[in-house]
Amino acid sequence: MRYLFLWLAGVDLRLTLLALPPILPMVRADLHLNEKAVAALTGLPVLLLAAAAIPGSMLIARLGARRALIIGLLAVALSSGLRGVGPSTTLLFAMTFFMGMGIAVVQPAVPTLINEWLSRSVGLATAVYTNGLLVGEALSAALTIPLVLPLVGGNWELSLVWWAVPVMLSTGAIARWAPPLVDHVAANGIRSWMPDWRDPSTWVLGMVQGGGSSVYFAANAFIPGYLHATGHAGLVGPCLTALNVGQLPATVVVAVAARQLIGRRVPLVAAGVLSAVALAIFLSGSTLGLVIGAAMFGFCAAVILILTLALPPLLAPAGGVHRLSAGMFTIGYAYAFLLPMIGGAAWDASGLPVSAFTPVALGALTVVIAGSAHRLLPRTVRPA
Repeated sequence: MRYLFLWLAGVDLRLTLLALPPILPMVRADLHLNEKAVAALTGLPVLLLAAAAIPGSMLIARLGARRALIIGLLAVALSSGLRGVGPSTTLLFAMTFFMGMGIAVVQPAVPTLINEWLSRSVGLATAVYTNGLLVGEALSAALTIPLVLPLVGGNWELSLVWWAVPVMLSTGAIARWAPPLVDHVAANGIRSWMPDWRDPSTWVLGMVQGGGSSVYFAANAFIPGYLHATGHAGLVGPCLTALNVGQLPATVVVAVAARQLIGRRVPLVAAGVLSAVALAIFLSGSTLGLVIGAAMFGFCAAVILILTLALPPLLAPAGGVHRLSAGMFTIGYAYAFLLPMIGGAAWDASGLPVSAFTPVALGALTVVIAGSAHRLLPRTVRPA
């Protein structure tokens, strides 16, 4: 059951977040948004994942990881549903802000739950949780256009409300049946929430996670607009589906080979290099290349995400998992917010759709450089 609750938490964190990219062309047209505004709308939750990670850590220190998880998921469900009240640019951005805050609270709570619930199988538990993240992304990306929009009469606002309902239901299940914790974090008091900015692990993990997240979020933000601009509008659904479904095999690979992959530099560097190869394939212009490149983006980003998410429970001392996680998320998601903004600005300034994928190239390079750091694992790592 504990694996199921971790999986449901992962689904909830991405189900509403990734419901937006498929309908971005409709949102852009109805609300008259330019590419910088689109980048800001898709990047705002990512920025909040950075800005609110430390307050989320403090909430965990005060209330415990289980309560923080429930509070964060409730915020996600309510604010995501309210995004569909409109159409209103102000309300859409405001509720996206609160949705990002809720996700930011949950993110450092999950590694703490993994450490408390399943400390002897951190690699498998992280792979299960990440599989939930990826299934949530794949469901909303793949089903919004062919299933949800027809059910709600083509109304993009109601499609956002639709995806908030399963989050609310699963949050109720977690609140009712998830086991309580012997929460050492809450007992440590107010000083236990601030990340250790002098720890090299915080910065290395943050930059690796940020580079991988930049590949994923930039691809989600700009694939729809790029395909419309280059005459491939009919491939928006297939490419977004490939991007998100392409992540799922990564959870199987890491779960099966956790001991060989987690905590090693070579898999991270290889994922960064493969991300650059995926970009070249995607920009080749062929129909098959677009779909294959998108799927490779997803696979590489997922491998990087799982490998970094698994490390805080293995590296941090007792009671410090949320601190290392919060520091990693603060650095990583701040970086993953800035890079896509650069892509949107580059497209607006140059008028060249291909320039929007600059963040993908920079993200891949970041993973290669940071993943090569000799201080990637400065302490003894517990078995994955």
